[in-house]
Amino acid sequence: MTINMPFYYKKQLENKTGECYHKQQKYTKRRVKMFIDLHMHESTYSKDSFLKLEDMVAIGRKRGLDAICITDHDDMGLKKAAEEYAKEVGFPIFVGIEYFSLQGDIVAFGIEEYPKKRVSAQAFIDLVKSQGGICFAAHPFRNNNRGLEENLKIVKGLDGVEVLNGSTMPEANQKAADYAKELGLVAVGASDCHIPEKIGFFATYFPKKVTTMEEFIKVFKSGGCRPAYYQDGGYMIWDMKTKIHKPYKIA
Repeated sequence: MTINMPFYYKKQLENKTGECYHKQQKYTKRRVKMFIDLHMHESTYSKDSFLKLEDMVAIGRKRGLDAICITDHDDMGLKKAAEEYAKEVGFPIFVGIEYFSLQGDIVAFGIEEYPKKRVSAQAFIDLVKSQGGICFAAHPFRNNNRGLEENLKIVKGLDGVEVLNGSTMPEANQKAADYAKELGLVAVGASDCHIPEKIGFFATYFPKKVTTMEEFIKVFKSGGCRPAYYQDGGYMIWDMKTKIHKPYKIA
């Protein structure tokens, strides 16, 4: 992967700080708060996943993530167990859902109720909003008929767009980034992992520390989150134009 961008943030795993570099040698330090993988699947309720919660936390920590999110397919059954395990190991775990609406997948957080059958994207977004939650379009232009695609411009109430997805081709991720900028939505990155090698390949930078769902939602809505990718043992904030090529795995 060749990176040549005006500036980026790099997370140093030893001291949890970030450094901002400018290609003209200008240098400043900036406190980096958190990198979180916002879209992950655990095998208990996502039957296409090969990941157990304990391994997700262990690998996530090793790679420098500060929290993980469990977003199983159309299910939030792991919520209680994840909350208990988070307390046990002292590592934030946020449980949301990847809901397959009639128009495509949407990831949501901060909800207690969700449809048990497929409904329209707008109906699901409205339900999320009625509960004070947030939601973003997952892999909107992936070529598997599960993204919102042009419906991004039709639905109302989305908070963000997944512009870096670990199972999506670079061209589709770039198109999602272009739409996020055009629509003024929060741009996020996530691995969409189902296997260990993908955990944390993409993540989202949070400018403030979050340990509760209330804090998570507040910071997400603040507009300071940024998509990020893993490289050379740390996380870089993506400028939403530099090409990032496959494979989306960490050896």
